[in-house]
Amino acid sequence: MRLFDTDLLAFGSYQALVEGFEWDVPERMNIASEIFDRWSEDRRRIALVVERSDGRRDVWSYWELVRVAKRYANFLDSLGVGRGDRVSLVMPQSAEVAALHLAVYSLGATVLPMSSLYGPDSYRHILSDSATGTVVVAEDFADRIRAVKDDLPDLATLVIFGRPADGERSLSEAAAFPPEFEPVDTSSMDPAMLLYTSGSTGHPKGALHGHRIIEGYLLTFKLFFNVEFDESTVFYTPSDWAWVGGLLDILLPALVFGHPVVADQQRFSAERAFEVIARNGITHAFLTPTALKMMAQVPDPASRYDLDLRVIASGGESVADELHRWNERDLGAVINEFYGLTEVNHLVGGCEALWPGVPGWMGVPYPGRIVGLLDRDGNPIAPGEIGEIAVRPGDPTQMIEYWGNPAATQGQYRNGWIMTGDQGTTDEDGYIRFLGRDDDMISSAGYRIGPAEVEECLVRHSNVAEVAVIPSSDPIRGQVVKAVVVLADGCRGTDDLTAELQAQVKTQLAAYKYPRIVQYVDRLPKTTTGKLNRKLLASWERN
Repeated sequence: MRLFDTDLLAFGSYQALVEGFEWDVPERMNIASEIFDRWSEDRRRIALVVERSDGRRDVWSYWELVRVAKRYANFLDSLGVGRGDRVSLVMPQSAEVAALHLAVYSLGATVLPMSSLYGPDSYRHILSDSATGTVVVAEDFADRIRAVKDDLPDLATLVIFGRPADGERSLSEAAAFPPEFEPVDTSSMDPAMLLYTSGSTGHPKGALHGHRIIEGYLLTFKLFFNVEFDESTVFYTPSDWAWVGGLLDILLPALVFGHPVVADQQRFSAERAFEVIARNGITHAFLTPTALKMMAQVPDPASRYDLDLRVIASGGESVADELHRWNERDLGAVINEFYGLTEVNHLVGGCEALWPGVPGWMGVPYPGRIVGLLDRDGNPIAPGEIGEIAVRPGDPTQMIEYWGNPAATQGQYRNGWIMTGDQGTTDEDGYIRFLGRDDDMISSAGYRIGPAEVEECLVRHSNVAEVAVIPSSDPIRGQVVKAVVVLADGCRGTDDLTAELQAQVKTQLAAYKYPRIVQYVDRLPKTTTGKLNRKLLASWERN
């Protein structure tokens, strides 16, 4: 069934919804058309409110947003961007980046969003691996792309949102192009976005998704935001729109449903989040557990801020019981948790409007998803036992493939299931609890961080002989990156060296991937085959 006008509450219960639901994804669809066709003539309906970094506040109607998106499409078309080409965006939350997404989709090209927190190593790998030909980057971040451009033979065009240097183009040139553009005819399986995600080994891999992905997110967006929206509904997240949490848990579904989204270009803080929520009348927000933990430190927010926050969606890790109690006491909003992967998302979650949530448990499988917990032999586990979370193929949020990596794509599958690599357990009612990764991934403040790329960055330092990167528990972020370092002969582990190593990861890889803890040791534990024994290291850390 198409999800735009479906009355999910009419099913009355979770069981009836699961039994009565089936996907009806159109054979031909384009994400941009989903918005253009519904809202392009609406001059009064607000699409975006932008809290700018200079303190000003811009309001964009859907009519304005669509006209700018079509100008951008014509401009990119003039640069030779066409069907299947990758266009990378390195931009803050803004109306311009929302319009660029729609422009690229309407051309039949593929959006590759990249975080402004990346360093040159990450930009170099992702742009090289994807053979991206065009990058649109905000002026504040442009030097980071310029620093690696000579290493990227496929990168033909650099478009600057701001002042360009010689040989570059300016996004402002799009103002000279007409505000009319008809999206190309695309299949729902044609590529639309390429999302790079970290794994436990090697560099991040690109998960390639088709236009159909929006259909899968529309369903769960309605469910984890409690189904019913009205004319007062306003959406917000502090999460970067380069990530799934910002782009697909808020921005694109909200625009398809025709509601305002608040963008904030200032750095996140708990006080700042409450100010933005109050000033803009935000009713529905996606907030990671880390953000909620920080906001829970603000005393008495209900009396200090004029809040109308009704539903909070949260994912990335479990929301602790004390956060649920804080929310009930101080905010009075509903918290719906959910779980999934960049590769195939929103597998399990809550919807208080249709079934009760259980604090500490992610929820039940969402309609249209067949989720199982399997033992090492691929057999279903009994309630109370521990198994790996798996999902049957067929969900519209399922990626097409890992870009240029058929072995990794095939490696996801076992006995007809997509394996998540995550451990969980289930109760008698079918609720699923997330217990942790089956590999060595680090989950910190909603980010998934692979140890291998951090180790590779650290070992380049002349004072480092060996290094192992492991997760360390943290009361705010869930986990933080810890580096266990064996020094080169004659070197000493000092505070200055620790600061150097941290800065090296911040500047070369990404600011959020740096090791907040650095421990110097004489040797690292190895397996009988001479490999690093990560499990033993992690067990020492837990104990």
